Amino acid sequence: MFNKILVANRGEIAMRIIRACRELNIATVAIYAECDATAIYVKKANEAYLVGPGPVEGFLDARQIVNVARRVGADAIHPGYGFLSENAEFAHLCRETGITFIGPTPEALELLGNKVQARKLAKTIGVPVVPGTDGPVQTLEEGLKFSRSVGYPVIVKASAGGGGRGLRVVHSDEDLHEAMESGAREALAAFGNADLFIEKYIERPHHVEFQLLADKDGYVVHLGERDCSIQRRHQKIIEIAPSLILTPRLRAQMGEIAISLARAAKFHNAGTIEFLVDQEGQYYFIEMNPRIQVEHTVTEQITTIDIVQSQIWIAAGRPLVFGQHEVNLQGYAIQCRINAEDPQNGFRPSTGKITAYLSPGGIGVRIDGVVYKDYTVPPYYDALLTKMTVQGRTWDETVRRTHRSLEEFLLRGVKTTIPFMMKIMAEPDFRAGRFDTSYLDTHPELYEYEHELGAEDLVVALSATIAAYEGL
Repeated sequence: MFNKILVANRGEIAMRIIRACRELNIATVAIYAECDATAIYVKKANEAYLVGPGPVEGFLDARQIVNVARRVGADAIHPGYGFLSENAEFAHLCRETGITFIGPTPEALELLGNKVQARKLAKTIGVPVVPGTDGPVQTLEEGLKFSRSVGYPVIVKASAGGGGRGLRVVHSDEDLHEAMESGAREALAAFGNADLFIEKYIERPHHVEFQLLADKDGYVVHLGERDCSIQRRHQKIIEIAPSLILTPRLRAQMGEIAISLARAAKFHNAGTIEFLVDQEGQYYFIEMNPRIQVEHTVTEQITTIDIVQSQIWIAAGRPLVFGQHEVNLQGYAIQCRINAEDPQNGFRPSTGKITAYLSPGGIGVRIDGVVYKDYTVPPYYDALLTKMTVQGRTWDETVRRTHRSLEEFLLRGVKTTIPFMMKIMAEPDFRAGRFDTSYLDTHPELYEYEHELGAEDLVVALSATIAAYEGL
């Protein structure tokens, strides 16, 4: 087993990895930018080192990170998600310097990091895929030809990366040119790769993904599925496990397909196979994420399997210690992403100082976060503050417990998604399990709520009013 792991990430996922390492008696090294100098994950790691020059650049500087790991004697690096987690060059650099990359091989990252190549692999082993272009679309003429052949709507996608970057839904010839231009710009800025491909857009599907663990001996298991259909701008905000629409038979069938894809890619460690399931129950492969994902907590709650510790064990060359027949799904779990965003203003990011904070508790409630009173939300990163994961025996119990937990959640000083999530948990269609990827677009009433004002908010508002009056 490893003696020391450098965590090449920040925020809640860094804290999650540090906790897993502590239970395994592995020392941890954190890296941080100046704006995170007082962050909880920095304080909880055994060692912490400033990387720069800026708040983002240091986390993307593969050479600097590897040099820090070598200097402090770390024998492995865990990249978390985002940043360098899917960067094959980073994995190559770790290999060359004798440091274990806790993730897939560079070769697997190169294959699966390109959605076009991953689609080709899926097709070769008979996995259903959404009709799409066979490679990157180089010209508008190519895009128009394909789009007219399959019929609108279509979706323009970045060949590399994820997180909704570069995605554009197109409904006509007139919109395609702008979608390709803006999608390519966004993909280049986010992933350093402007390549795009086009797929037929499946309307109102469920977004269902299967969590995989694969050891270096080629043994692969799936840990059931998550339904990630509650999305805004193709980015997930609520995740559910297991899916309400899969029968045991369909779950087994899709699980075997996911396992076969991982084996075909010679994949090991933790990864996720993502599918779209249409209104008729037909499923289509869309991509594989070769890393831990934000929403892994719901799977951990219903299986009691620690996915991050499993990543570490696999990277150390240890075999999986359980079989597929030992993976049992227990009840339901819902993860709410508590983001510093204003849903009533197009999910615009909200920054500032946290003036009050109290997380919920009670049976079946899990909090993954790094927020505290007087914490300053920086403008440089993803808006995620905290993940609240709630488990119950039944779907109804889980929804009711999630609503109660959101009511109990006190987080003031910035606008968050908490009141928006409460509206969702009380909405009849969601409570009945009637939702798909169009849910937020078809329920505009979810955005109709008033922000609760605490005493400190009233003081600020009163002070602003007095200042305005005195300025007259």
